[in-house]
Amino acid sequence: MNLIEEIALRHDPATLAVVSGDRRVTYGDLFHHARAIAALLREHNATGRTPRIGLQCPNGVSYIVLSMGILLAGGCLVPLAEELTDRERAEIAATTALDLILAADELPWHGGEALLAAAESDGTPWKLHRCDHPQPAFPEDGFQALNPAFIRFSSGTTGTSKGVVLSHQTLLDRITAANEGLQIGPRDRVLWMLPMAHHFAVSIVLYLHFGATTVLEHSPLREDILATAEQHEATIIYGSPFHFAMLSGDRGDFRWPSLRLAVATAAALPENTARAFETRFGKPLHQGLGIIEVGLAILNLDAASAKPTSIGKPMPAYQVALLDERGNPGDEGEFNIRGPGLLDAYLVPWDPSPLDDGWFASGDLVRRDADGDLFLMGRKKSVINVAGMKVFPEEVERVLNDHPAIARSRVLGREHPQMGQIPVAEIIPADPESVPKPIELQRHCRALLSAYKVPMQFKTVDSLPLTASGKLKRVND
Repeated sequence: MNLIEEIALRHDPATLAVVSGDRRVTYGDLFHHARAIAALLREHNATGRTPRIGLQCPNGVSYIVLSMGILLAGGCLVPLAEELTDRERAEIAATTALDLILAADELPWHGGEALLAAAESDGTPWKLHRCDHPQPAFPEDGFQALNPAFIRFSSGTTGTSKGVVLSHQTLLDRITAANEGLQIGPRDRVLWMLPMAHHFAVSIVLYLHFGATTVLEHSPLREDILATAEQHEATIIYGSPFHFAMLSGDRGDFRWPSLRLAVATAAALPENTARAFETRFGKPLHQGLGIIEVGLAILNLDAASAKPTSIGKPMPAYQVALLDERGNPGDEGEFNIRGPGLLDAYLVPWDPSPLDDGWFASGDLVRRDADGDLFLMGRKKSVINVAGMKVFPEEVERVLNDHPAIARSRVLGREHPQMGQIPVAEIIPADPESVPKPIELQRHCRALLSAYKVPMQFKTVDSLPLTASGKLKRVND
């Protein structure tokens, strides 16, 4: 069965599904508008197969309605995120060989082969465009056989991302497995601040499937976020470390008594951010490891206060193996995982069998402590080799970012004739008028790191390249 159709059968139409400002939207409202979108898409689907439909729309109720409409119509949803450049959107459209595009704003990057319809949904005007792309670089029959629901590109540049394909069944399996740990249900009100283009098909669909109410907050201001949390008695918040660092700085008297679960994802959680949040609100931050190919299969549920930088243990439905460079299992190595909801295929180059006997090798390097809790050390490709010693740039960045004069840093490996590589750092100073001296930063690092991990050079920059989800872009992304 279509996943969205199953959601429609699970809930009373009068149940509250989404809150956005003063608006209260029921499940019945959502499906009324989504079915109208689906009917229009079916009318204009001339392919006789599952169409690939791009969605360009800002966060909001309309994004949810249009996405549901695409999936109800039997289409495969391809997000065209707001923060992408015109070139990146055009590249995704060509790579996925889109059939149609639903757009809530203009498409200066699109050739505009045909405008099929124009209307509005939930007060947001949108247009439906037909695409005319050459033969796709993947086998159409193999793609269609998956019953595809979603194509998502990773956080890296689109030129190196292969495109993850998920079927309706895979999405259902994934959200069901994740909710064994999250335990989200009809009594929950989830405060939402993340970009839907990156999280809708797993997070928002999960909330809809299990009957929770999603509370949308569009303001980036701490005071507005907390006022919304208080007004709607939010029980869950799902955000990035940036969001939690911002909220922790609040000096008001709201203690958030309704909060039961705060999940940090999208980037490594600094310990000082976790401690500050727990001190301010009396609730721990639960760090998770979200992987596009896997979903949220790892979450620190039990040791969040004692070990805030741990990503915890796998959800009950998953198995984890840490493999060294020779493929031997141990307590440190590349993170491999097996379980429900793993990707069905990579799009380009086409790979319908991306798993090794059911296992997915993530490229993340992880260690396991004596209690079985997992800790993310860094990316396999980003490791810096200094005279045969491994340096994880993420570890060095955490130390640098704790220096009061640094807002953010990025550590890279630079080729060296004797050492192989040496670590160097780019820094954004907290105060551009007061840049810390390199000797001061080296002294700070030496107090906390082995000598070979200390950056040899420091470069002051105005900004650092980030992925759409807020992660640092590495040279080898």
